[in-house]
Amino acid sequence: MKLVETQGDSLSQEPKLEKVTGLNVKVAKRKSGFSLTVGLIFLFLLLYFVAIAYPLFWMIINSFKTTAAIFNDSWGLPKEWLFSNYTTAWEQGVSSYFMNSLIITGGTCLLTVIVSALCAYGLTRFHIKGGKLLLLFVSAGLMFSPQSSLIPLYELIQKLGIFDTYWALILTFTAYRIPLTVLLIRSFFLSIPKELEESAYLDGANSFKVFTHIFLPMSRPIMFTGVILTAYYAWNEFLFSILFIQTESVKPITSGLLVFKGALSTNWGVLMAGLVISAIPLIAIFLMMQKYFVRGLAEGSVKG
Repeated sequence: MKLVETQGDSLSQEPKLEKVTGLNVKVAKRKSGFSLTVGLIFLFLLLYFVAIAYPLFWMIINSFKTTAAIFNDSWGLPKEWLFSNYTTAWEQGVSSYFMNSLIITGGTCLLTVIVSALCAYGLTRFHIKGGKLLLLFVSAGLMFSPQSSLIPLYELIQKLGIFDTYWALILTFTAYRIPLTVLLIRSFFLSIPKELEESAYLDGANSFKVFTHIFLPMSRPIMFTGVILTAYYAWNEFLFSILFIQTESVKPITSGLLVFKGALSTNWGVLMAGLVISAIPLIAIFLMMQKYFVRGLAEGSVKG
C-alpha cells in the first residue's frame, strides 16, 4: 500500500513540475526580451552621445592647433599643444564679447522668469474675465518665428531709442521666451495645493506674500528649467545680434567672433579657441542645474 501511495504521489507531482517548468521558460523569454530591448536602447543612446560629443571634441582638439595643422590633419591630436590660442582669442576681443553676452543673457533670464512667474500666478490663482483668452494670446507667441518679425522689430527698436544697446536684445529675447516659460510655470503652479494658499491668507498674508513666500520657493525646479532654456536661446542667438548691435563694444560673443574671420585669411585655431570659450558657460550651467532641469520638466508637465 505504501508503494502504491508513493507512486500516486509521484504521478500527481508530474503536472506540477510541468507547470513550473513552463513558467520558468516564460520568465526566461521575458528576461531575454527585456535584455535585448535594454541593449538596443543603450546602443542608440551611445550612438546619440557620440554624434553630439564628437563635434565638441573635434572643436576642442583643433583649438590647440595652427591653421596649417588643422587643414593638414584636422582629425588627429595636436603634435604641439598651442595654449596660446586661448590667450590670443581672449586678448583680441573675446573677453569683452564674453562679458556682453553674460550681461545680455543674465538680464534676459532674470526678466523672463520674473514676468513669466507673475503672469502664470495671475492666470492660475485669479479668476478674471477673459483669462482663457489671455492664456491663448500668450500661447500664440509660440507660433511666430523670429524671422517673420524682423522688419517691425527693427522699426520698433529704432523708435524706442534702444538700437545698438543691450536692451535691444534683452527685450527681444524676453518677448520670444515668455510664452514657453509661462506655460511651464503655469503647469507647475496648478499642482500646488490651494490649502497652502488659504492657510497663508488666514495668517494675514496678501497675494504678493503668497507669491514670494510660497509659490516661488516651491517652484525652484521649474524656475531653473526656465533659466536654462532661456540662457541657451539668448547665448546662442545670432540673427538679432548682427542686426540690432553694430558697435564692437556692445556685441555679444556670437556675432563678435566674426572678427576672427577675415576676408582673405582666418586664424582657425584662435577661432576654435573662441568657440570653446563661448561654449563653456552653457555647459557649466547645465551641469550645475541638470537635476533641477529634469525635475522641472517632469513636474511642470503634470497638469495643463
